[in-house]
Amino acid sequence: MKLRNLAYICALGACVGAVAAGPEDNVIEEAVWTIGDQPIWRSDVESSWAEMRQEKYPIIGDPYCFVPEQIALDRIYLHQADLDSIEANPSFIAAQVDARLNDWISAAGSREQLELYLHKTLPEIRQFLTENTTNNYRISEVQKKLVNKVKPTPAQVRRYFDRLPMDSIPFVPTQVEVEVITLHPYIARQEIDDIKERLRGYAERVNNGTSEFSTLAIMYSEDGSSTMGGEIGFMPRARLAPEYAATAFNLTDPKKASAVVETEYGFHIIQLIEKRGDRVNTRHILMRPKPEQKDIDAARVRLDSIRADILADKFTFEQAAGVLSQDKDTRNNHGLMTNPNTGTSMFAMSELPAEVARAVADLKPGQVSQAFAMKSANGTDVVSIAKLKSRTEAHRANIANDYQLIRNMAIAAERERILKQWVDKKIASTHIRIEPGWRDCPNWRHDWLGAEK
Repeated sequence: MKLRNLAYICALGACVGAVAAGPEDNVIEEAVWTIGDQPIWRSDVESSWAEMRQEKYPIIGDPYCFVPEQIALDRIYLHQADLDSIEANPSFIAAQVDARLNDWISAAGSREQLELYLHKTLPEIRQFLTENTTNNYRISEVQKKLVNKVKPTPAQVRRYFDRLPMDSIPFVPTQVEVEVITLHPYIARQEIDDIKERLRGYAERVNNGTSEFSTLAIMYSEDGSSTMGGEIGFMPRARLAPEYAATAFNLTDPKKASAVVETEYGFHIIQLIEKRGDRVNTRHILMRPKPEQKDIDAARVRLDSIRADILADKFTFEQAAGVLSQDKDTRNNHGLMTNPNTGTSMFAMSELPAEVARAVADLKPGQVSQAFAMKSANGTDVVSIAKLKSRTEAHRANIANDYQLIRNMAIAAERERILKQWVDKKIASTHIRIEPGWRDCPNWRHDWLGAEK
């Protein structure tokens, strides 16, 4: 558990409405800005600053200038959301709150520890997060409504690029496109039976009351949730493996463990914690059967044979991927990997799985690697070969090779211009007061002092 996480949690929860330090001295709570008839308190500034630090939000200049301006902007957008009758879907907000609350509980170590650190009950913490998440959603919807018609033509994108100073044109790192063929090594039936028998033994210990599920998860689960006693937090059905979801949503007794469940990740036993509408919170113990080294070597030999046939032009890499690959994410795309960060087939080398990056690092486009072992995205043992489809060397962005990147920059710049213009008009018609000691701010994005009435 990291101390900075606990400091962040305390700042967001316990510090709201508490005594807070200003930029010059320590005094009792008071308003530092007023927007319309709504004050911005010092504690608002302190708690927002703590949240920005944790989220690594870029703060420009003095935080006691930047943070209250951001709060003021939020107030202006929320006022517009009221005028436009923009409301948030409660189910959507609840799912977002559950995810964030799970992160906080993970940082604290347990629900009880979180309540202890914040001096608040879990319902009070949930209420704070619900208000925060709802406001963020409503602000985002106002902004989307203002800028949703920004769709530059190719000519406008080119004009935007032509006007960019050289030092504003981004440097694009080396990018590659990679195709893979993946095989799952054979796993002995005895290994699978042993795993299932161990899990059934753990379930029996839970069901007869001799062991706590969470303790067993900490000791034996191979999932990252083991440090949380196997708890994965509230999840909708769509975010769970189908087999896991079918069992989890049918559980009724929080004191019992399920039968063994097989998913693409391995074998599980599951314990219900709580159901809430269309979401469920569970604990689980995950165990993955392991192939023997001889079976990994056999898969490697088979892939090297497939590679030899590809090099002999008996069939193409893409044809082999579509028929032989056992990776469902790439098989239907002729082996081509998709970057989850961008939705495209282009990867910076640092974005590739480490084993794939090493395999293609010295290849030329069109060449195929030797077979190599790696962990799949779901943590299972696999063996693969990779083909480097293309390589674009590091370069300064240009229209010919990086049109989508430049178009996104043009869209962002135009949206920023529209939002600034809209906010400036709102400021001009809004009563604003900034207290002495909070006015010397040369890096404000808007002219707040000119709007003081």
